[in-house]
Amino acid sequence: MFINEIAEKEYPEAKRITLIMDNYNTHNASSFYETFKPKKAKKLWDRFEFVYTPKHGSWLNMAEIELQVMNGQCLNRHISTMQMVKE
Repeated sequence: MFINEIAEKEYPEAKRITLIMDNYNTHNASSFYETFKPKKAKKLWDRFEFVYTPKHGSWLNMAEIELQVMNGQCLNRHISTMQMVKE
């Protein structure tokens, strides 16, 4: 239902929509056919490009690592002025 909402409400004019997805087994064509009539399911499936994150070193792992670095460098203290941020 969420994919349908993206297609119809958020990007109605887009010919192709790319989604970055995790590797859960629920993200496949059969999920569309379980939810929608065959014609609608095929139309949605063909309109989306699914890019799956790798099981190891996924974007979530990279984001967590980056947040830890930022925390160690600056987020664990008060920065009182914009000038201090720029330096």
